Amino acid sequence: MAIGSGLGAQLGIAAETTYGTFVAPSRFIEFTKEGLALKKTTAQSAGIAAGRLMALSSRRVVTRREVGGSIDLEVTNKGMGLLLQALMGTSVTPVQQGAGPAYLQTHTLASVAGKSLTIQKGVPLTTGTVTDKTFVGCKVTGGEFSCGVGEMLTGTFEIDGKDCDEGQTLAAASYSSMSPFHFGQMALKTGAFGTETALDGIRKVSVKIERPQDVERFYANQSALKKEPIENDQVKITGNLETDYVATTLDDLHTSDAATSLVWEFVGPNIATTYFETFRITLPAIRLDEGPPVVDGFGVVKPTMNFTALYDGTNPVKIEYISTDATL
Repeated sequence: MAIGSGLGAQLGIAAETTYGTFVAPSRFIEFTKEGLALKKTTAQSAGIAAGRLMALSSRRVVTRREVGGSIDLEVTNKGMGLLLQALMGTSVTPVQQGAGPAYLQTHTLASVAGKSLTIQKGVPLTTGTVTDKTFVGCKVTGGEFSCGVGEMLTGTFEIDGKDCDEGQTLAAASYSSMSPFHFGQMALKTGAFGTETALDGIRKVSVKIERPQDVERFYANQSALKKEPIENDQVKITGNLETDYVATTLDDLHTSDAATSLVWEFVGPNIATTYFETFRITLPAIRLDEGPPVVDGFGVVKPTMNFTALYDGTNPVKIEYISTDATL
């Protein structure tokens, strides 16, 4: 029996072969908060019958079912591949680095068609019995990463799903030994693509990746369930940089509206030879939208620069992840 509180909860995930078709979880992720839930739309018959004062319970119907919510977690040195693949779209096979246990995943921005997950949630009753809620057809519609002074690198993944299946067997959770990336490992670089250099004065960084999709594909002959969402707008990537005003580098970029490449990375312990645990986001072209320095008191001037990432015409946005995971 598990502990009868959130301490006994679990989340398992697996990549689906067919949208909305259950696959037993192959990875178990450590999370800090989740909000995944079945959403149902109901309709109530309102026919008039002589003397009837209330609507009949037997004539309430469910007209559509879907899943929505989010998962909050600390970005760790293992087990992130399936979520990153569902967010970015590229089908990734980890590539061994050298002859040791280090494997590189390169998640470049691509279509998310065909990329869906089964997410199985275990929710404990107070008795310690863990109930199963299995969400199928889960598409990642957005992801946001953030880290500031004294913090862990955190991620939030927005989920849209097809249905909740409570008839599956709850998988036994197992966890690899893992550790989170954090501010002490963080670096931010800007400049010409491929030759970016460290930028001083950065206190906090956040990057948000939005994958707009038509999630309203409800048709006849689908038993009140949706078909796989289809991308219906361009990808939107935004972020902000909380800084101390130590130089005019970002201020000048704001004034000129010039583009710069941005590399935000976390480098952890050595895995083997020259390969280290790594989480790296590369945005080949960003432009500063707002946030020029203002003086609002006696303290150090602390601009927060908001930016939008755009395509430079050549180099794709990518997330690189080096871990000991030989598979996603």
